Amino acid sequence: MCALSPPPRLLCVPLPALDPQCRPRSEGASSGRRAAENPNPMSAGDQKSGGDKPEDALPVATVWPEVARAECLARGAALKWASGVFCRPEHLERLSQYRKRESQRTSSIHTRLKSMIQSYLEGVGWGLEQLREARLELREVSHAVKKAGLESSRNAEGVKSLERLREVSVSHRQLLAAVSNLPRLYSVRSMVLETERLVESRRLLEAHARLMDLECWQDDILWQLHGAAGTAGSALSAEDQELVAKYFSGVGQLVDALGKELWAVVSSALALAQQNPTPFVSAVRIVEREEALDRALLEERGRTRGTSRPLPPGRPRCWRACFFQVLDEAVSARFRSVSYLHTRGPGLAGHLSALQHGIMADLATVRHLLEHCVPPHYRLTGAYLRAGHRCLHAHLAQVSSWDLESGEIFAVLNWVLHIYNSPDMMGHPELVAEMEKVELGPLISTEGLEQLQNKYVQSVRKSVSEWMHKALQVELQDWQRDQEPDTDHEGFYQTSLPTIITQMLEENARVARMIGESLRDQTIQMGLYEMENLLNRFREALVEFGKEHRRNPSNIKNKFYLHYLLASISNCIILKKSTESLQKQQSSRSAGQFSRTPPDPLAALDRAVRRACRLVMDQLLQDLQPFLSGLLTRAWLVQGDPTPKLCHVLERHLELHGRVRPPCRQRLQEEAQWLTVVEYVRALMQKRLVCRNAEERRQLAQQMVQDDQRFREILHGLEGEGSVPEVNPLSLLSVLADFLRLKDPGMLTLEVSGLAAKYPDIGEEHVSVLLDIRGDVSRDIRGAVLDLLEQSAPPLPAGYRPIFTDILVPPSTMAFCLPTAKCA
Repeated sequence: MCALSPPPRLLCVPLPALDPQCRPRSEGASSGRRAAENPNPMSAGDQKSGGDKPEDALPVATVWPEVARAECLARGAALKWASGVFCRPEHLERLSQYRKRESQRTSSIHTRLKSMIQSYLEGVGWGLEQLREARLELREVSHAVKKAGLESSRNAEGVKSLERLREVSVSHRQLLAAVSNLPRLYSVRSMVLETERLVESRRLLEAHARLMDLECWQDDILWQLHGAAGTAGSALSAEDQELVAKYFSGVGQLVDALGKELWAVVSSALALAQQNPTPFVSAVRIVEREEALDRALLEERGRTRGTSRPLPPGRPRCWRACFFQVLDEAVSARFRSVSYLHTRGPGLAGHLSALQHGIMADLATVRHLLEHCVPPHYRLTGAYLRAGHRCLHAHLAQVSSWDLESGEIFAVLNWVLHIYNSPDMMGHPELVAEMEKVELGPLISTEGLEQLQNKYVQSVRKSVSEWMHKALQVELQDWQRDQEPDTDHEGFYQTSLPTIITQMLEENARVARMIGESLRDQTIQMGLYEMENLLNRFREALVEFGKEHRRNPSNIKNKFYLHYLLASISNCIILKKSTESLQKQQSSRSAGQFSRTPPDPLAALDRAVRRACRLVMDQLLQDLQPFLSGLLTRAWLVQGDPTPKLCHVLERHLELHGRVRPPCRQRLQEEAQWLTVVEYVRALMQKRLVCRNAEERRQLAQQMVQDDQRFREILHGLEGEGSVPEVNPLSLLSVLADFLRLKDPGMLTLEVSGLAAKYPDIGEEHVSVLLDIRGDVSRDIRGAVLDLLEQSAPPLPAGYRPIFTDILVPPSTMAFCLPTAKCA
């Protein structure tokens, strides 16, 4: 095994013993040079301890046990490495190479250690030198401080001897100030009285000048008593302050009296401006003097903060801020002066109009008169606008909290949203520039406007609901009248109900539109809800009207029952047009915005119309019922009765249907046509007439064709007035006539297939009855026809209206029993 790689660990070479006797040559040379530079290389501590003695030298292992341990580890690692490298004799040839390489590494490590230790020793020497210099300097400073302390203790006794002199000097200055101010002090009382007379006579400028002199004297005396400028004396004693306050006791009262007169002038400025603005000008000048004096004193006392000179009593007064505060109160008082009598009810609109004229008159006075009496930086117009806006905001908030009716809420909303910002008020051309400078904000917040609008809608809804209820009651009373309903200019039946409802809803939408689109949309939606409720109640009333008529059809009050049903249908058509008009006025983005379930009056209209049409058809069926039992009998076959009477009833009904507005007129006529045909076929299915021969079959078919022609003559105008259904029910009669007229029974299969293709709802029972009526169909042919019908039953096409579905066939006799005999 040949292991020539370096050992896994760094080879730890043992260091030479750190004995002063055993040093490398280079270290000995450098130490020799240092010994030459420093003849006494031993430190102070070494000299004091007597230097190193041979007996004091301890073994290295005792002083540094880590060195011995490191040497053992190094020897073990080297032995391990050597045993791995020289495991075979032939490997010893490279021993000289390894020895040379390791000796070079050891020399390199020794060199690095020596240079590092040398740099550490030089740093330690420099630090010791700095410590010696700092020690010398501290010694000098200590001597200087000790000398200064001795000098200060010798001078303290001399300072104590000057305390008495200082007290005498202060007393002398105070006495000198008192003597020099005696003339002023004696004249204070007279000046106070004179200033009071000037204030009472409203000679405000002169009174203020005297007051400023008195305050100046008071301030000077206080300062002289406090101490001369540049000296730091203690605060005035309480006795001195009370003495000065006693002499100048009237000054504070003069300030209050002058301020009271000033604010009285300012509060009446709007009235004085048109008569004599001089007092107001004087008040403004005094306010500016006070403001300038406050500013000068604050700046002066701010610069001389070290002297601790206090401000004069009552300073700063801030009379400019008080000026605007008094102006706000004056504006508020002007608002309160507007009569609050008759504010509620119809008087609210007049109250708002009085507010408008009062505000504009005051603004004109401020802009044209008062604005020229104050400095430009006052911006008096803007201040009045802000004050007026705040008062209006508070007043309108109070008004909005009242229990207002819809008219009152409309007056408030119209005044806030339109009149206030119109050219007649704040949108005036002369006020536009000033309004842009001040940010007034809304008179009523967005939440407040929404609450007002909701209150308006609820109030209108209550009124609309009451009016609709009354209108419906009037409508129900009209139904009991002993005369026909009124007609319009086109001859259609109508009553007062749709006119009242339409005008009411249109008027409410128009009034709400004057406020804004949002309120209009809310009002329209509310109207649609009420319309839906009205139509639901109207439908219920129709149902009750029909039940009452069925219970007592001969009642004289129900004489015009059918006429008023037709009038109700026409009313629904008018209401539908009004509803569609309101929905078109409503903006698309607000549809369904104010409620989770939007109103659907058109669906309620459709339900009411359907119910009314059903009642009309029920009445038609009731009038036709006495004649239907005589159809398709032997008497009918011979004499043709009662078809003419039936046609007369149908013609009378169709004539009344013409009094209904389209498209319900066409709908009623179509329903009458379907009803006539269905009842005719139902009478046929009763098997009242069974043909015994071909001649009877021919007569039956011919009579059915004649009835068909009569019905067509009555209903001839239907095709030209409206849409024609895909399957004309009248054509069924001719088809059935052809079926009964057919001579060859073998062709019945083909005829039935054509009949089923045209009328897919026809059933086996219906065909079976037709075969029975013919009376000549064998059992085989019947079975083939019914099988064919069963196999070829087509589905009902889209839009097809069934005819045979509602026609029930009565149960037939048993197949094995003869028609003329009873079953055993």
